[in-house]
Amino acid sequence: MKRERFRRSNTPQEGHDGFRKENTRLLDVPVDGTVLIKASSMIAYTGEIAFAGKSSAEGGLTGFLKDAASGEGTPIMEAEGSGHLYVADRGKELQVLELAEDESISINGDDILAFESSIDYEIETIETLSAAATGGLTNVSLTGPGEIALSTHGEPLVVTPPVTTDPDATVAWSTNLSPSFEVTKKFEIGQPSGEAIQMAFTGSDGFVVVQPHER
Repeated sequence: MKRERFRRSNTPQEGHDGFRKENTRLLDVPVDGTVLIKASSMIAYTGEIAFAGKSSAEGGLTGFLKDAASGEGTPIMEAEGSGHLYVADRGKELQVLELAEDESISINGDDILAFESSIDYEIETIETLSAAATGGLTNVSLTGPGEIALSTHGEPLVVTPPVTTDPDATVAWSTNLSPSFEVTKKFEIGQPSGEAIQMAFTGSDGFVVVQPHER
């Protein structure tokens, strides 16, 4: 009896359209055609689904590429077919957003989990002296219409600018916002605070997503 109760309480719910969180860390993606997901994020699927790497706009390599100097990347793959695809990202919390037509959001490449094929995407590398000091920032600009899923370490905080954030805790922001990097000029004695470089967002139209975790 306990086994049957366990099965019922953890069985995926069927008959839904669009991305669905089965729990806070597991996403159910109904596939009828093509969807793009983070490489190695598939944990299970039903139906007939095939997977293939997708070349980046930079050419030659597979997936999203970060600054060549960093040697990092966030590869993606196409899932094509019909069925239900279950994806997760290292136990991180999942957030699902729906973008209207021409609505855009800029997301840290490592935090993208899945998005519909109707979404347009473009690699953005923030190249400033301050960004380089933090290891560089490579975001992906996603433009609707369509659904996207992103992953965060813990529950995110969504803030309306003006706001200043830690680059290592910043997950995403509305693309109409133009963040600038600020370097704390105050001389520190002894142990550094670790907050020398910050991102400043101005304006009141849009939002910034941060997480309770620093990369």
